Amino acid sequence: MFIKLKSIFLLFFILTFSCSNKSDQSIEIVDFDGLYSKIDLSADKTYVLNFWATWCAPCVKELPHFEQVNKEFKDKNTEVILVSLDFPSQIESKLKPYLKKNKIKSRVVLLDDSKMNTWVPKVSEQWDGGIPATLIVNSSNYNFYPKPFEKEELHIEINKAINN
Repeated sequence: MFIKLKSIFLLFFILTFSCSNKSDQSIEIVDFDGLYSKIDLSADKTYVLNFWATWCAPCVKELPHFEQVNKEFKDKNTEVILVSLDFPSQIESKLKPYLKKNKIKSRVVLLDDSKMNTWVPKVSEQWDGGIPATLIVNSSNYNFYPKPFEKEELHIEINKAINN
């Protein structure tokens, strides 16, 4: 009886621990150079970078579209990177709970670089720093969209970049 209870307890502990680890997404904090080092234009890959924050209502509204892209375009060598502009001090209190609650599986990095006047124009001269904003880039395309996306439009723009 003791061995059986011990086995049940051990199984419960393992399941609880492994499930809680899977739902906790690690968030890498990067500066602008660190973010751009994640993009390898020599690879045959398309990157979809969405600049967003949990406090931005239009960002939150369009985020499911990027999750769908992450799932549907994996076979087309496309990587979604959700670039959070939340405050680093709010990773545990706001960002991680939001990602867990909404079952976000895309790669998330937190951009912590106070030199916005330097890096925003490097992303695009047409960007004023407002979010949401999206960059779709590969070895032959560099397309920046300083606006929210509807699902169909996002798919069209990614397909254009992939097939160009």
